[in-house]
Amino acid sequence: MLLPLGEADGGSRPSVVWSFCDIESLNLPRIIGHRGAAARAPENTLAGFRAAKALGCDWVEFDVRLTVDGALVVCHDDTLNRTTDGKGRISELPLAALRELDAGRWFTAAFAGEHIPTLREVLCLCAELGLGANVEIKAEYGRGPATATAVAACLDRFTGQLSPILISSFLADAVAEAAALMPAIPRGMLWRRLPRGWARTAERLGCATIHLGEAGLTETVTAQIVAAGYPLLAYTVNNAARAQQLFGWRVTSVFSDAPDIILATEPGAGARRGVNL
Repeated sequence: MLLPLGEADGGSRPSVVWSFCDIESLNLPRIIGHRGAAARAPENTLAGFRAAKALGCDWVEFDVRLTVDGALVVCHDDTLNRTTDGKGRISELPLAALRELDAGRWFTAAFAGEHIPTLREVLCLCAELGLGANVEIKAEYGRGPATATAVAACLDRFTGQLSPILISSFLADAVAEAAALMPAIPRGMLWRRLPRGWARTAERLGCATIHLGEAGLTETVTAQIVAAGYPLLAYTVNNAARAQQLFGWRVTSVFSDAPDIILATEPGAGARRGVNL
């Protein structure tokens, strides 16, 4: 049974410590839909996650942010300008105002009426579709821990109802808060390029995965991470040949806006059904 929608997703610290799974039981796929399937449907919308599933994805990645009234919404940017018909900063607006915006028409008219979903809505849909979820915590400076706390409170309401979850962030303070509140949910650090001291940071935060931008990724860097025992997830890969190169280097997963392009080159691709989006 899924939880009701429409409530603010923020709140106080969870009353119990989560117990979910370790990294092995996540069974990470080779291709993860980036912001749903961002090249095929409006990013970070329910339509986008349905599209990712229809294209053959077993996992999706999406971004969460706090509104001014403590709700968690799924949106990549800190402002509304690029992906909605509204303007302004998400952190300065209440959930009710955000729900009035159109988050689909900018992509194509076929998606007019899509709204900015709450984290709760997306988790419900992922559970319904059987999609694993990489929840990326986004926040303005200093709000990382508060956002992670709200994510923990939201996940706490879904005990026993979720598909596999992986938490990630560019913000070390958000990952640290996730470690404190959700110690059994695997988490990963995001970097554009591998920084010095990365291994100490990953160990301190109890990271299960490392996430890096694919543009500067080399075989040497990949080997360093794999040798340290971390699954490496690379973003954002929209070229099938590059994806296969990364897999050859033992990258575990790639995030893709066009997952169908890469899935078409995977073993067993011919058995996949055609889909109309």
